[in-house]
Amino acid sequence: MKRAKVSELKAHLSGFLAAVRQGESVIVTDRRTPIAVLVPYDAGSDALAIEEPTAPTASLKRVRGVRLRKRVDVVRLLRESRDQR
Repeated sequence: MKRAKVSELKAHLSGFLAAVRQGESVIVTDRRTPIAVLVPYDAGSDALAIEEPTAPTASLKRVRGVRLRKRVDVVRLLRESRDQR
């Protein structure tokens, strides 16, 4: 099983994908901490289900946006969220 830092994966993605095509697995690490595993796709596996869209993508243009009643400080919300981790 190969290991790749995120920066190495970004720089040499096609090479790692070629190794995965040949059946190898690749552990992706961020500062030596494993964060993901690239494994060969198994068409027989039920882990991935592809669903057909129920409406054409052009219909998304008709979705109306939401107007907020008061101003929201997004930066403050992000900081609070990150402080809780």
